[in-house]
Amino acid sequence: MLAEFPDLWPALPEIFLALAGMALLMLGVFRGDGFTRPVAYFTVVAMLFAAVLTLGLGEARVVTLNGLFVMDAFGVFMKILVLVAAALAVLMSLSYIEREQMRRFEFPVLMLFATLGMMMMISANDLISLYVGLETQSLALYVIAAFRRDSARSAEAGLKYFVLGALSSGLLLYGASLVYGFAGTTSFDRIAALFDGGAHASTGVIIGLVFVVAGLAFKISAVPFHMWTPDVYEGAPTPVTAFFAVAPKIAAIALFTRLLIEPFGHLVHQWQQIIIVASILSMILGSFAAIVQTNIKRLMAYSSIGHIGYALVGLATGTEVGVRGVLIYMAIYLFMNVGAFAVILSMKQNGRMVEEVKDLAGLARTSPLLAAAMAIFMFSMAGIPPMAGFFGKLYVFLAAIEAQLYTLAVVGVLTSVVGAYYYLRIVKIMYFDEPVEAFDRIGDDGMTAILVGTGLFTLLFFVLPAPILNGAATAARTLFAG
Repeated sequence: MLAEFPDLWPALPEIFLALAGMALLMLGVFRGDGFTRPVAYFTVVAMLFAAVLTLGLGEARVVTLNGLFVMDAFGVFMKILVLVAAALAVLMSLSYIEREQMRRFEFPVLMLFATLGMMMMISANDLISLYVGLETQSLALYVIAAFRRDSARSAEAGLKYFVLGALSSGLLLYGASLVYGFAGTTSFDRIAALFDGGAHASTGVIIGLVFVVAGLAFKISAVPFHMWTPDVYEGAPTPVTAFFAVAPKIAAIALFTRLLIEPFGHLVHQWQQIIIVASILSMILGSFAAIVQTNIKRLMAYSSIGHIGYALVGLATGTEVGVRGVLIYMAIYLFMNVGAFAVILSMKQNGRMVEEVKDLAGLARTSPLLAAAMAIFMFSMAGIPPMAGFFGKLYVFLAAIEAQLYTLAVVGVLTSVVGAYYYLRIVKIMYFDEPVEAFDRIGDDGMTAILVGTGLFTLLFFVLPAPILNGAATAARTLFAG
């Protein structure tokens, strides 16, 4: 009996997070909403401890839970990014939820359960566990998108996200059922072995894969499955938007990458054209649609669509170098996006949140350090050297050129030039326009530290890039070795 018991050690971080979430839920129930801040701090500590446990698992590939769960260097790298992003999002939300009468202990706990779902997604080794992880994440995200119950915009954001999320889940499940029907298995390892043995991919498997890719494309808001993103980003509470923009995107990209490279790696010529089209459309729409935006959260929504397009450039190559580029890009994307949203969360005038781009006018004179931080993040997102964002784009474009996908690289460079317009327009507004009204002083605990930390990482990435580059290289190598 004991011999049949699964090895739980590779899933220890997820088990710990699940137990911590239930314990914090009980703690909140007994102590009430007045205990929200301690619950949030415990949530951050739990996430950081889970990151330590994840690092302690090592880089060896281990499959457990009857083949449903895999842990390897790729999983370690992406889970660390997700846990760091989630912990920073919880810290950034504290003062906001207290100020906006959203102080409910469930808020940080829901973010913890969403993070648990993301970690399960990253380690999914079967279409069934893929779906369980995806829905564990999504159900929590639906709730926090509409968490501000007295706001019609927040309720609308939650409803749109729920309806379109249910549609994408239906697409994914239909695709998974087709794959199962024609391949005879839902296991990633068995699907990979099937095609590795020279089996011909039937039309049913290809159509099923297309539906699965469509369902996952919704989760990363790749065009043409992006329609929910601007409205949800604008309507959801700003800390929730910051969370949406980073952690779920990293987890979904990780799942997307593992799904296409491991079980369907031998069908690269079948799925490559889909990823190329999604990448080109995402880069073009993300760059041009953001130009006309006046609300900074909507602008960041279209910006995130463009960034996903750049990440997909690396994935479209189907090579180890391309996947390494994707991982580097997402690591850099994490820090510059968290930093930008930390600035957006600091946009307060007389205790009231402001969200218009024009509200940044003259920020360099009223809050020079805040303006300098925002300028660093905008330059980085535009891909201007020596900021970190330049290196993210460099690695994915080099991978595309090496794979002879010259069109992708050219479109990427051209859309980067277009995107630079609206990023640099924000810098121009901050430094050259006349100030209208100064922002309130940043008094939020942790916000200054987040701004300084993300700003220094973005600005000085070129000084010590080795940890990210080596970690990404090892993670990518693991996928192709497996």
